Amino acid sequence: MLGRLHVLTDARPGRDAVAVARAALAAGAPLFQVRVEDGVHDRDFLDFAAEVRALCRVYGATCLINDRVDIALAVQADGVHLGAFDLPVSVARRLLGSSAIIGATSRDAAGARAALVDGADYVGVGPCYHTSTKDGLPDPIGPAGLELAAHVGLPAIAIGGVTLERVPELLEAGAYGVAVVGAVNSADDPGVATKALLKALS
Repeated sequence: MLGRLHVLTDARPGRDAVAVARAALAAGAPLFQVRVEDGVHDRDFLDFAAEVRALCRVYGATCLINDRVDIALAVQADGVHLGAFDLPVSVARRLLGSSAIIGATSRDAAGARAALVDGADYVGVGPCYHTSTKDGLPDPIGPAGLELAAHVGLPAIAIGGVTLERVPELLEAGAYGVAVVGAVNSADDPGVATKALLKALS
């Protein structure tokens, strides 16, 4: 079953992403998505992904790799999350197999329907709000934009500027779950933040 809380790693310089992952997983985070900064060497990405994957195994959580099917294969992750310019879902499915979890990115209903046709297991919809954890993103779509993409037959995971306080309106708009970066990685206590998000999603 697809977890309703997706925690993304924040591997920007000066942050201990592995320690945050360990705390969030211990608090019950059901799914971790491994994301790194642009320009990170493949070997560093591989080593980091393998470390998070190992933690996910310890805690029985799902591990997805952002963008990179090859890294997912190398660390035996549970699947991938693909952006608009990554490999097509159909190609990733052929490489990873029928049991892999594959998410696709969308901003609107048309994109969500395309992800459904291509065989994605869920669609990440956003950015829902302004966020500082990733550069170069388009304008936020808000809950209203999310609602348009959330009713095409795929679980919709809201992403982009998601906070604990915003979870209720995202669920009301049709989100199946949420993906967070700062709400956990920048929290004083990532474990406490994770538990609060899980409670809001339950």
